Amino acid sequence: MSARKKPSSVGDVLAGVLRDSGIAERVEQARLIPEWPTLVGTQIAAVTEPTSIAADGTMFVRVTTNAWMNELSLMEPELLRALNATPGRAPVKRIRWLLKRD
Repeated sequence: MSARKKPSSVGDVLAGVLRDSGIAERVEQARLIPEWPTLVGTQIAAVTEPTSIAADGTMFVRVTTNAWMNELSLMEPELLRALNATPGRAPVKRIRWLLKRD
């Protein structure tokens, strides 16, 4: 007689599939978008709008003016440190600043 294996819960199976496919990492990375104001501060959040994060780690952020786009480009290393402070999250490697069109 062989020992019967206890059935796995659907949640455990799904978590394993998400982890193995890399989707879990991408979902965790996408959490940066709603966390943006907390991570970058209210002043920067007021003039920016994060839109997406590509699989290669590029975050796309819309900016209200060219002046802010230039300023934020200079601040990018500091912003990346703030965005990547959460251990275990796939890193944002660069930020692509896009001028917001009304």
